Amino acid sequence: MSTAVGNAPVQFAPTASQLDVAYSVCRHIARSAAKNFYYGFAVLPLPKRNSLSAVYAFMRRCDDIADDNNLSLYERRNKLAEWLDAVHRALAGYPTDDALLLALTDTQRRYQIPIGLLDQLAYGTAADVEQEPVAPEQSRSLTARYRTFEELRQYCYGVASVVGLVCIRIFGYRDPAAEPLAERCGLAFQLTNIIRDVQEDVAMGRLYFPEEDLAEFGLSSADFAAPDAVRIRPLLARQADRAREGYRAGEELIPLVNEDSQPALWVLITIYRRLLEKIASRQYDVFSERVGLSVREKLTVLGKGYVKRLL
Repeated sequence: MSTAVGNAPVQFAPTASQLDVAYSVCRHIARSAAKNFYYGFAVLPLPKRNSLSAVYAFMRRCDDIADDNNLSLYERRNKLAEWLDAVHRALAGYPTDDALLLALTDTQRRYQIPIGLLDQLAYGTAADVEQEPVAPEQSRSLTARYRTFEELRQYCYGVASVVGLVCIRIFGYRDPAAEPLAERCGLAFQLTNIIRDVQEDVAMGRLYFPEEDLAEFGLSSADFAAPDAVRIRPLLARQADRAREGYRAGEELIPLVNEDSQPALWVLITIYRRLLEKIASRQYDVFSERVGLSVREKLTVLGKGYVKRLL
């Protein structure tokens, strides 16, 4: 997607006031758009909260480009490539006045985040664009995107597990066992999103459930055109069971990250797990209305997170 960038002759160093403004912009983006994630950010120490906001804002920019229906798929792909080139130049030390890039570069240096992980975040966001036809005359009929769950897992790795790997570098950890646990926790988050967002994804021509799972439950892509919640329920329950395994991995991960970040990770896992169980309590009916936690429910979890931080 991007060309290599050599090291800048002189490493650009923004002023403290520039960074303050840059991080403020990223916090605003995260607060406005990260409906679940931002609650976890809130219980972090300010430097880590700033850095997670910068990473989120970077992913949001990638998502916005990939989902911009005002651009053709060809234009989206080119714009994503141009954006990643700009990211590489900033990380290599070239000057930039983009607040998001100022914050992201400072975060990458502060926490020694491998640039390859940031690339993978961008590539993961682009996965849906890469699978869409380029020409408007090409068919966009609804078909399952993945043959097996392992193929779906690879997609989830790019869009969610890599996020977990970046987050734990900001959280801080020493035990390498944290990395596979973060990957599995990220998978759980993404499977929860896939279950919740079935209707929205289908409207965009995207069906994430593997063909092998559809066949097991006697379903086909045609069943999602006018979905019968009762027939589709066992398929969604299967994905929920897989997500629960990931949340158990998340519980194992919590004590492995630095103590000042454990409450934030607990808040994130608890909010997403409760969302999954709320869907399950409604018999996986995600078609009659979009299921989500209320602000009050999230604030209750956040309050418990603050208590954990103080203890």
